[in-house]
Amino acid sequence: MEHLLVGLTAVVALGIAAQWLSWRLHLPSILLLLLVGLTAGALTGFLDPDELLGNLLAPVVSLSVAIILFEGGMSLDIAELRDIGKVVRNLATVGALVTWAGSAAFAYWLLDFDLALSVLFGALLIVTGPTVIGPLLRHIRPDARVGSAVKWEGIVNDPTGAILAVLVFEAIVAGEPGSGLSVAATGVLKAAGTGALFGLVGALALVALLKRHWVPDFLQNPVALAVVLSAFTASNLVQSESGLLTVTVMGSALASQRVVTVQHIIEFKENLRVLLISVLFILLAARVELSAFQGTTVGTILFILALILLVRPASVALASLGTSLNWRERVFLGFMAPRGIVAAAVSSIFAFDLAARPGGYEGADRLIPITFLVIIATVGFYGLSAGPVARRLGVASPNPQGLLLVGAAPWVRSLAHVLKKLRVNSLLVDSNWANVAAARQDGLRAYYGDILVEHIMEELNLNGIGSMLAVTPNDEVNALAGLHFGDLFGRSGVYQLSASASGAGTRKSKIPKHLRGRVLFGDGVSHSTISQRVGAGAEIKATGLTAEFDYNDFRALYGDGAIPLLTVNDAGEVQIFTAERPPTPKAGQTLVSLVDLEETDQGESDH
Repeated sequence: MEHLLVGLTAVVALGIAAQWLSWRLHLPSILLLLLVGLTAGALTGFLDPDELLGNLLAPVVSLSVAIILFEGGMSLDIAELRDIGKVVRNLATVGALVTWAGSAAFAYWLLDFDLALSVLFGALLIVTGPTVIGPLLRHIRPDARVGSAVKWEGIVNDPTGAILAVLVFEAIVAGEPGSGLSVAATGVLKAAGTGALFGLVGALALVALLKRHWVPDFLQNPVALAVVLSAFTASNLVQSESGLLTVTVMGSALASQRVVTVQHIIEFKENLRVLLISVLFILLAARVELSAFQGTTVGTILFILALILLVRPASVALASLGTSLNWRERVFLGFMAPRGIVAAAVSSIFAFDLAARPGGYEGADRLIPITFLVIIATVGFYGLSAGPVARRLGVASPNPQGLLLVGAAPWVRSLAHVLKKLRVNSLLVDSNWANVAAARQDGLRAYYGDILVEHIMEELNLNGIGSMLAVTPNDEVNALAGLHFGDLFGRSGVYQLSASASGAGTRKSKIPKHLRGRVLFGDGVSHSTISQRVGAGAEIKATGLTAEFDYNDFRALYGDGAIPLLTVNDAGEVQIFTAERPPTPKAGQTLVSLVDLEETDQGESDH
């Protein structure tokens, strides 16, 4: 009893410790998780997952992967496919097939696998690593289109690769080529149909429960988890491993619907995902024997190089034919294919099953160590190369000008509308559903959620976003949001409104200056100030400044009551006005400001 207690506690403690250490050292968490798992298992013998969990190990791995893929699916909004639908389709079909064929061929030539095991391993390597790609994209911050394509490919290909690998496994078990081919062919159709059906049914069921208020707030997370696991298991009972597609479809359907809020579910799965990834990698890495790595040959090294330098570029080249991607975006996509937790988990499951067959299966014991080597090599290579490559190709904004607006009150939405007309990218985040719904109905990009949630950066599409404006009515939330995003945008790129209007008797912020962002628009320009002005008829306007109509003319027209907010020049560069940087608009810039229209009988359209 004590041994089991110590072992289970150690798995959780070691996983979370590795996550914390990776955060402190700014390293990919997957690398430290693998290192800690190998140390706790093969190097020291402290942890033996098979002894700890026994027959429960495989089911625990399967259910955990299902929850992780559901979390990934909830980051997929169908609306994104309007711009990148063809690219994603090709990457998930043509690209996946090329990866499958290329990986299988090189496994056969370089790893000395037999044909069946090579085809199985090739299908397994279709999966990439959304849990690794997300942090990489957040660090690289590529352009919106190519960044979204990479994200979609990583999440969609996980269930695709897993399903194909299972079908190949079933063909291997069938034994005869003819019957194996029949099993695989019919299995593809069954898996796709079953996964889509159960995923949509699960999403509709959960939406119906929430819409009718049949589930109280404190039970939304457990009920959602129960529905996800039930849909996953039921789908698998109909068609093996179709459950992975089920949970991905279910997550995407929930993220794309606008009927009910799923905020409780989003926050819950964020925390659960970190825990599951930490535990899974510790357990799976601890099972790997060092002797398996000692058998690493030149062929294994050449195989990994072939995956990175030949298979991935070839799959992207063929998948991007006929799409709107330019050559720079295609090259960048060729530098983004790290493998992650799903590859490790699925390879472990297959290794379990193949090893359990009578007499075993020759070469099956090499699946896990080679998969882990692929994970380590691809995460290291792409983690180091993708950023410089993206900047050199010009697909990552070296100086992004978009604005993250924390808060979506009516006047903030008006500001976002003006920015949209000026072709300045903006993203609104608010925990008030009414504000978010109104923003989305107006065609603005808006995210419903708490800006202070730990993993909010992984949920937001921050491509092209270079600064954060905290404009909620809560001064503490604004300050905490600035601290939360300070590492991403830097101190110079974090802004927040003044606590309150200046004047006798007004409240001053109790938050120290070093914990606050740069004061937006000027001292005393608070959320309440702007809201009251807008309620009294003021509007946020964009005014083009020229040599004939300069800033002095603007002041003469609108009076001293006008509040300059920011300027945008012809190159799309944004200059935000602050208390320490008063406005100095120049000819050729567009001035965005809050003006009282009753101060003048003229409209700005004349200028």
